[in-house]
Amino acid sequence: MQIQVRINEEGALRNQRHAFSNRFTLVSELLQNARRAGATLIQIQYDATANVLRVQDDGCGLGDFQKLLSLHESGWDAATCIEEQPFGVGFSKCLYAASRCIVASGRQRVDIETEAALAKAMIDVEQTAEAVPGTLVELWGVDLPDLAQHVETLCLGFPVPVWFNGQPLSRRLAPENLATMPTPMGTVHLVGTRNGEHARDTMVFLQGFCVLKPTWGSYDKVNVVHLDSRLFMARLPDRDRLIDEDVQRKRIDAELKSCWRATLEVAKTQLSPERFVEIYYAAMRAWGHLDLMNDLDVLPAGLCDAIVGYPIQDDSGGREYVQPVATAPTRVDIESGAVTLVSLDWVNDENAPRWMLARSKGWLVFDWIGLHADHWAQRHVRFLEGEVAEVEAVSEQLRTVLEGRWVWPNVILCEAVHVRIGDDIAEITDAGLCHDGGVYIPAGECSGEPVRQLSSFTDEHDQCLDSDMDADRDALADLIRHLRAVDPVQTLDSLLQELRLGKYPLLHGRTFQLTVGVGSAPSHSIELLEQAEGTGSNGAGGSHAEP
Repeated sequence: MQIQVRINEEGALRNQRHAFSNRFTLVSELLQNARRAGATLIQIQYDATANVLRVQDDGCGLGDFQKLLSLHESGWDAATCIEEQPFGVGFSKCLYAASRCIVASGRQRVDIETEAALAKAMIDVEQTAEAVPGTLVELWGVDLPDLAQHVETLCLGFPVPVWFNGQPLSRRLAPENLATMPTPMGTVHLVGTRNGEHARDTMVFLQGFCVLKPTWGSYDKVNVVHLDSRLFMARLPDRDRLIDEDVQRKRIDAELKSCWRATLEVAKTQLSPERFVEIYYAAMRAWGHLDLMNDLDVLPAGLCDAIVGYPIQDDSGGREYVQPVATAPTRVDIESGAVTLVSLDWVNDENAPRWMLARSKGWLVFDWIGLHADHWAQRHVRFLEGEVAEVEAVSEQLRTVLEGRWVWPNVILCEAVHVRIGDDIAEITDAGLCHDGGVYIPAGECSGEPVRQLSSFTDEHDQCLDSDMDADRDALADLIRHLRAVDPVQTLDSLLQELRLGKYPLLHGRTFQLTVGVGSAPSHSIELLEQAEGTGSNGAGGSHAEP
């Protein structure tokens, strides 16, 4: 027994209508035919009320009308077959989308009832007295909602002028409307070659139609590639995706990177190092050409951050305590040690002393990842995360616990805090410092802000606990104020104000004797000395409490 491949023609013709995923494919088919026929102008008219579409071009026309109904059989000349690898004359979608197709070219005309054609009925080709220049296709019963909006997008990169309902389409991404450069894969238009305002998003066209585009974003700022049709093929039947798209995408990205390399190398010879880095650094970083700066003495200012505020934890990404320097340090300053570049992770409860030392010393936080591994500046970056930080309270006064809503740290009151990393030491007196689960409070700290260095106040659901943060910050500020108070009466009065004792009727009118530091240390003892009239018969000293 032997078997062979057979084709059920009726089934193939019947099911082919379901192969197309885009209702507008019939428009692209007709545009493609016109372009291959050498058209210099294509006119599209659509009557949405009558559902009639007319497409006329000024190309070489159609000589053999049988090509319209010969599916999967190329009807193009040898040169076109070599250049574009066509699958056939694009007309099949029209048969499935319309109830009637009228095609006229030269002195020939055919009127096709599509149901009859798909049933393989014989269709007569008529001779006409008046010649039609190019080719005219008229489709009846075609439902193309919002064609006016779709046709503009469809023809964004189309190389032949197209008019729709009497108005020219902009085709702003067509080759003749862009500054392009030739490459082995086709022509390329790069965004930002003059001003450095590059883009990673790319739109790729094959034979005038988009086959790769960004998943989101505007078409106003994209790289544009028009592929060589001899080297790339699109998938049937819609031809809106490349065959082996994942492989081809890498190939295209590699070519774009190569184009940027050539552009940057030219710019480097034409500009001063300062201007070259200022304009093109972002493009070099985005497209993997950071090595072009290895022999330059100039650094991008954006890589160096000065610590201008109090370092805190912030999971939202805002780091208002740093800002880029206005001018990058010179190579001489860096190599001489006048400027110190350090690498630091974002503030957390373990590296806060490193941040505070860097802040005190005026060191610059450096984005070393933004340079090539062989860049000269890499040799001068100090990686503080890998160094041990020692913290010491100077003239420690007392320790207590802050009972906050979100944090409960030990609070160490002192005159100053010493932070040491290697041979570098800083004495910090103006701000608190978080270390090893505790908060060091030197003489100049009174804000309560150190709780934000201790925690980001973000829960397990990534929700910011702003109210808890405010409450704990206020609680620490109050605690610091109480601990530093020098007037005992004012201190006690401040503490009692927070207790709001007036809301307890049992205490109204009573007089107490309070002794602090007596009892389980440190604690207090309290005696009731007298009571208001009519409140009982205990008398003076009738009650004594000692925690």
